[in-house]
Amino acid sequence: MRFKSLSELKRRDSYERVLADLPQAIAVAEYAMAKAFKINELVRAVHKESYEWYGFTIATRDDPELIVDIGLPRNDQNLVEYTSISPQSIAAYQESLPPDKVINGWIHSHGSLEYRQFSGTDERNQVTVLDYVTALLKKPIAKRGVVIKDLVLLVKDQCTEKDIVRGNVSLITDSPIREASILETIYGGFCYAIVVGDDGWHRQEIHCKTRGILSGQTGVSKKEADLLVVESGRALTEPDIDALRDEVKEKIQPASRTPERFERGCT
Repeated sequence: MRFKSLSELKRRDSYERVLADLPQAIAVAEYAMAKAFKINELVRAVHKESYEWYGFTIATRDDPELIVDIGLPRNDQNLVEYTSISPQSIAAYQESLPPDKVINGWIHSHGSLEYRQFSGTDERNQVTVLDYVTALLKKPIAKRGVVIKDLVLLVKDQCTEKDIVRGNVSLITDSPIREASILETIYGGFCYAIVVGDDGWHRQEIHCKTRGILSGQTGVSKKEADLLVVESGRALTEPDIDALRDEVKEKIQPASRTPERFERGCT
């Protein structure tokens, strides 16, 4: 067979089938957002100054895409323009939650700063949270064709040691096969990131991570997302606020000195 031009020779499109979607917007209970801004208010009232702080967004295991609560862990350190987060603090807080609750992201405050976006420091904190949360929330999201160069198909009990040495990958079956399509499962997970300010502003992103089970190919992406506030039937009560005030006293720890590199100076 002859081809008139090379354009007639087309590579077969890689097969991919979507199994599930990752969230496209951030759904949050009205109670959770009210709690986040109340923490901002209590930080100023208790510590007499506006400090950055961080917390975790909490979901139920049955519905991991909806933020139902805000968890306030003991912060490693809090400054006017800086807060840090560690893998140990994430793991410790997850272990403190009821079995039906799971961390699905993080939220932090820029306090009274006019820096209304995610900073370089935030990005480094985000990597820490993303790695932990996606390990908890990963799920099969696609099946994708895997191209294997120099694949050798062998038949059980009919192949020799010399046959097995051949090729990059050997597939041994119980009967002869002339053609094989290999599909790998792509696992994906997401993590929410929200930043809020004393004046009531907020910005948010969804970070995603995918990995092929066979190829090991990993992808990381992020995008700004809409915040969808939903009614949950739960309101922030005075006893809730009193308990939250005690948490702010205990867990927000203003540092006595400022590190050499401020948040806005980090890239």
